[in-house]
Formats: sequence, structure tokens, C-alpha cells
Amino acid sequence: MSTNNSELIEYLSGFITERRKELFHKVLDRRTRYLTVVLEDIFQPQNASAVLRSCECFGIQDVHIIENNNTYTLNPDVVLGADKWLNLYRYSESEMNSVVTINRLRESGYRLVATTLSEKATPLDDFDLHKGKTAIFFGTELTGLTEIALDNADEHLQIPIFGFTESFNISVSAAIILHHLGNKLYRSDIDWKLGPGERQDILLDWLKKSIRHSGKLAKRFRNNQ
Repeated sequence: MSTNNSELIEYLSGFITERRKELFHKVLDRRTRYLTVVLEDIFQPQNASAVLRSCECFGIQDVHIIENNNTYTLNPDVVLGADKWLNLYRYSESEMNSVVTINRLRESGYRLVATTLSEKATPLDDFDLHKGKTAIFFGTELTGLTEIALDNADEHLQIPIFGFTESFNISVSAAIILHHLGNKLYRSDIDWKLGPGERQDILLDWLKKSIRHSGKLAKRFRNNQ
């Protein structure tokens, strides 16, 4: 983050209340990129929206959205604006969007973890967060993850189920996993917090989204420099 942008943050912060400013910093204190979520071909707007809402509530900043056959659409009555506070990365321009996503996450140092019903998968309680940054893949409501995602995963993860029903709804699965791993992460000695530059980039984005005519205000600020 440049000095100029730091000054822009200070300038724009003058257009929000102190209470709002404190809330931004309080939320940023619990934001992480150590965990990220990957959604492959989710097609039901209600589930797509509920997952984003859970990510935002549990402090996950980045969500990667793979659109192979289905367009990812949101239900505003379910998402309740949660997408506004997240960084969403959409992959839809390639014939092999899952492969593109996998490669980009590997290049960024993520361990790829596929959620699956397989009994051979690691139970949620036994999952080791100390192995490194983790990207958790969730698949479609009907068929789960593609073979590409499953075969390229470094590890498989499952939520143990003790009833007759074979699986949870995807939005419920995401909420359970993020709540469990989030609590485990925040209590650990892992360096999971955002770096100063990341924190400022996100804060600037939130300020721009929160202030009316922020684009004009930013232009005026830069013209006066």
C-alpha cells in the first residue's frame, strides 16, 4: 500500500462515523486468508448465497468460484449483502476452469482440500491446520466435486455423519467446516492474520463501497495532492 493510498484511507475515513470505523478494524482483526473457500459449479442461488454469508460471518476473506457448467447466481434475500465484504474470484473463461483454479491456488501456496463423503477422507476433528494455508473445495448439490478436483486434491476431508441421511446440504457443510476450523485456527499459534498491506487494501475497498460518491471524493483527493 503506497503512502498516497494510506492518506486516501485517512481522508475517506472522515466520511464515516467513528463507530463504523471501529467496526471495520474490529472485523479486519478476525479476517484471514489462511483459509479460503472454493465453490465448483454451485447452481442453486439459495445455497450459493448461504455459503458466502457463512464465509463472511466466519472471517474468510476470499472465495473462489468455478463456473464450468453453471453460472453462480445469488439470492439477495439470503446473502444479505455479505458478498460486498468479500473478495470473489470467478473462473469462467476457460474450458477447464477447475484446472485453472487449482493451478492458481497452488501457485499461491495453498494446500488443496476436497470435501467428500468418502470414509477414507480425514474426519473434520482430525484435520491438521498446521500443514499450511488451506483451500477447501465444495462441489455441486447433486454430484459433489468433479474427478479433476478430487484427483488433484492434496487431502480429502469429511464431516462424520451418524444418521440415515448420507450427506448435509452444501451450505450446512460449509458452515460446519468453517465454524470448526475457524475456531481451531483462531486459538492456534498459526500466523493466520492479514498482513498490513492486505489489511489496508481491504479497508480501502470497504470504504469505497460504504461512502456515497466515493469515486468522486477519491478523484478530488488525488487532484489536490
